[in-house]
Amino acid sequence: MNDKEHSHVTSFGYELLRDHVLASILGKHEKDILYWAGKDLARKFPLYSMEEAVTFFQEAGWGTLELEKTTKDSAFYTLHTFNLPQSGISRSHRLEAGFLAEQQQKIGGYLSECYDEQTKKNGIISFHVKWDVKATK
Repeated sequence: MNDKEHSHVTSFGYELLRDHVLASILGKHEKDILYWAGKDLARKFPLYSMEEAVTFFQEAGWGTLELEKTTKDSAFYTLHTFNLPQSGISRSHRLEAGFLAEQQQKIGGYLSECYDEQTKKNGIISFHVKWDVKATK
């Protein structure tokens, strides 16, 4: 098996777990559980700066993360994924959102949360990480 074939198999396996197995196991609580799982994952794989999230996302196979802009209490990211489901299944990106929220909270020192939204026509996912400058963790 060459590298290209192996990559395809890995992507297919990832999609099976992410889009079918987890959804089946977690049921109606999928989005909430994935968000908290992302936060837990961030605690297990701490970053030293939010710039490192770009590399982490790439290595995790989550896609290409780009910082679009920041304000005093927010950061806006876009994610271009390699493996959005082809079968019309809507994928939750709450795992990635929880990961970003927890990393920002640890690095910035303020309570943080993250909202995700998928653009239907081009498959780009937008993340809005928001922190409360009045509330420390």
